[in-house]
Amino acid sequence: MGRTGVRGRMKKTNKLPKQYAGPMKRRRDDQTGVLFPEMSENPWATRPSKVVDATGKRRMCGLSTLELCAGAGGQALGYEQAGIDHAGLVELDKAACATLHLNRPGWNVIEHDLNTLDGSGFVGVDIISGGLPCPPFSVAGKQLGTKDERNLFPAMIRLVDQIRPKAVMIENVRGILDAVFVDYRLHIRDQLKKLGYKTGWKLMNASEFGVPQLRPRVVFVGLREEYSEHFTWPGGNGVRPPTVGEKLYALMAANGWKGVDAWRDQADEIAPTVVGGSHKHGGPDLGPTRARKAWATLGVDGLGIVDEAPGPNFVGMPRLTVRMVARIQGFPDDWQFSGKKTAAYRQVGNAFPPPFARAVAEKLRACLTTPRLARVAG
Repeated sequence: MGRTGVRGRMKKTNKLPKQYAGPMKRRRDDQTGVLFPEMSENPWATRPSKVVDATGKRRMCGLSTLELCAGAGGQALGYEQAGIDHAGLVELDKAACATLHLNRPGWNVIEHDLNTLDGSGFVGVDIISGGLPCPPFSVAGKQLGTKDERNLFPAMIRLVDQIRPKAVMIENVRGILDAVFVDYRLHIRDQLKKLGYKTGWKLMNASEFGVPQLRPRVVFVGLREEYSEHFTWPGGNGVRPPTVGEKLYALMAANGWKGVDAWRDQADEIAPTVVGGSHKHGGPDLGPTRARKAWATLGVDGLGIVDEAPGPNFVGMPRLTVRMVARIQGFPDDWQFSGKKTAAYRQVGNAFPPPFARAVAEKLRACLTTPRLARVAG
């Protein structure tokens, strides 16, 4: 799943960014964020998320998901933390499948091409979730859209038709909201509307959910009509995410680097977007020239990934390890990545940050369990 890079250099500031100042007051008629909801691609309002223990795991709620293009498990981990079980995780990349097996031996990991997957064995699953390949819609991937062989939205729609889950949740790059794809977004909406789903798209940033990274992502949600009235998008919880220096200080200091305190003081912002690349393009570095310049302002050399933290007498800008990048992506330190350095970094860089995924999964959980409680009460 390819990803886009940063869009310009971040401005240095020690002030709390506006997006963390709390929700703005809305006019009474602004319940969905638009004046005419029936003409919008986003029919749902946004509500602030609760502050939760990022390492905590909720009790399983009885809901299950089939995850498509599961990658290294970022989204899957977020769903697990929200108390949603996994009926299956579909992934074609061998290294990513090995990572999923390594961390969760009990998960049903299916190494298979999504285009030919038979979903009949998953009828009864509550949610279809996933992070479909981003290159078809990213600037780095030339935005070929439907002409790109990596576009898996048709496969997703086919599986929704076959399985008929209560909800669908797909993550992608913000490029999919560009005007060039408006007809395709409407096509996706119309296809799922025929199947009885109300759909919406929303651009959010991982930093809103405590991830120390400027990582804008678009989330697509489809809900069967009987559940759609109970859904709201997750909003930021008002907590400032840690800076790169705060998040990585212990890892950078692990080998006794004498300059770690000065480095922490320089790395006083959240990170630019981590870029994982794709199988066709991209290696173990932190992105194109513009992204590397943004990293340099934080005192990080983005030209490559190293195996360990700086030694005591290191001089210059340090490079990050795979574990450091994983922290910036919101993975817990006990989550391991299979494969050599390039394969491991690509998995980390292409992941959907677990805290971000959890925030969305919590909203889906609330939406899908509320009607059940109402029916029992009635």
